[in-house]
Amino acid sequence: MKRMLSGIKPTGRLTLGNYIGAIRQFLEYQNDYELFIFIANMHAITVPIDPKELKQNTKDLIALYMACGLDSEKTTLFLQSDLPQHTELGWILTCHSYMGELQRMTQYKDKCAKQESGITAGLFTYPALMAADILMYDADYVPVGVDQKQHVELARNLAERFNHRYGDSFVVPEPIVPKVGAKIMSLQNPTKKMSKSEENPKGTIDLLDEPSVARKKIMSAVTDSLGIIQYDPENQPGLANLLTILSSLSNEPIDSIVNRFQGKGYGDLKKEVAEAVYNFLSELQAKYREIIASGKIDEIIQAGNEKAGKIAYKKVAKIKRKLGLSIQKR
Repeated sequence: MKRMLSGIKPTGRLTLGNYIGAIRQFLEYQNDYELFIFIANMHAITVPIDPKELKQNTKDLIALYMACGLDSEKTTLFLQSDLPQHTELGWILTCHSYMGELQRMTQYKDKCAKQESGITAGLFTYPALMAADILMYDADYVPVGVDQKQHVELARNLAERFNHRYGDSFVVPEPIVPKVGAKIMSLQNPTKKMSKSEENPKGTIDLLDEPSVARKKIMSAVTDSLGIIQYDPENQPGLANLLTILSSLSNEPIDSIVNRFQGKGYGDLKKEVAEAVYNFLSELQAKYREIIASGKIDEIIQAGNEKAGKIAYKKVAKIKRKLGLSIQKR
């Protein structure tokens, strides 16, 4: 069975965009691949974050993943910071990365373009750590959003570079970009991705939002003045976003939804999307509260850490031997 790996930062509350763009696909992937998912909390500290908030976000993230339907019997869920091999391999790959490669990475480039102050060295070098996260487990596939594809490309470049210099060491991973719902946009600015860092709270639906609040956000979503229900992301991005959300939650093709709403208004569509979101969040949050109360999170992470840790230990030991960093036979 081919192996797939993904990670997510606990830097904010998960959004509906995270669910549709990534988590929903994992429910299918866990049946078809050997799936490894890690909480990328070492990446979370590239910018200042309150320790209590980071800890709570991490617990919420794990509980929500499980509430969404991830099966710990099929998916290895683990915590990045519990396995020191990640930062060890991250440093090794940093030493094999070029300045130009890291300067082209989106987060660093964007912050420099905005002339933000206080940019950390960690924000500059974190793509090498991300490459280590991927290459550590010889992942065949990495599911990513369109804006994260460049990080997998860097991991591929580093794997090929390392393999060329030191012999077969890493599997060269392939990125997988989901075709439907890969990018859910802000409800208030549909030209921008729905984000955990959204400045306007009305633009984002958090998975832990009160369902009634989420319903209101859908009803106030920005559309357009054309008055025609059709799927046209370029000219009607707000409407296309609502259609994508409804299609993703109902598993009804967008074309079918469009046909059903011929002759109807935007308000009718918004009501159906709002109800779908309300029902989805109500069911999800009930499962989330059950998982939090059960105390299963520690058990799940411990089991995942043990499985991932064995692989990580062997991989780093192999890489250190190839580099000449180990002088004792093991």
